[in-house]
Amino acid sequence: MKSRFMYLVVCLAVMLSACSTSKNSLTYFEDIQGIESGSVPSTEYSVKIIPNDELFITVTSLIPQATAVYNLPISNPGILEVLNVTTQPQQQTFIVDKAGDIDFPLVGKVHVEGLTTQQIKEKLVELIGKDVDDPIVRVELMNFRVNVLGEVKKPGAVSVRRERYSVLDALADAGDLTEFGERSNVLLIREENGAKTYHRLNLNEASTLSSPYFYMQQNDVIYVEPNEIRKDNSKYNQNNAFKLSVISTIVSACSVIASLVIALTVK
Repeated sequence: MKSRFMYLVVCLAVMLSACSTSKNSLTYFEDIQGIESGSVPSTEYSVKIIPNDELFITVTSLIPQATAVYNLPISNPGILEVLNVTTQPQQQTFIVDKAGDIDFPLVGKVHVEGLTTQQIKEKLVELIGKDVDDPIVRVELMNFRVNVLGEVKKPGAVSVRRERYSVLDALADAGDLTEFGERSNVLLIREENGAKTYHRLNLNEASTLSSPYFYMQQNDVIYVEPNEIRKDNSKYNQNNAFKLSVISTIVSACSVIASLVIALTVK
């Protein structure tokens, strides 16, 4: 009787432990639970321009006619899928070439690779300012896009309209992690210095907020791995599917054999 009671206690403890683990696995930043306020060091979020980036640049001044020549002409681009349909007219953009340059009207080649949009703005203001008083330059990155894959509710590509964009922003735009997402081991893939690099982020720890990879760059990929429950369920479903396939094959074979036996017996 005593041994049976101890067995029930152990089982209950295991069940409670499992429930506690499952609950914690759904929580972000577990290490600051119960702490009312605090702070973490800030990190750099500026996006650096790379080859093949698309830049929208406009130049204005108190005298618009003086800066009109620095702006690309307005185009009316066609839609590839339906060539006879056009979109609203829009100003053309600059594509950064493989050397990291753009060919800017009147100014010529301007090297922009490795610069932020703010630094490009300051550079163009200096160059154009030699001929125009107080030019106003606007620079915007048009192709800032990230991909969110794995255990999120809405996986896919996310187009970003601002440069201050974090991993949490990307996950929020993807509908947040599912209950089967592994929050302690989120994979971020980034192209750095011509090579694909990967970094692991633990969303259970507040230190991730100050990680150099907390803010995203263009073309980053986030992959949320499935947790052990999802993996076990997948294995279970695969095993069951295999068993059902085997059983179905055996039943079919038996049916064929039975039909042959009946046919031979009738003859």
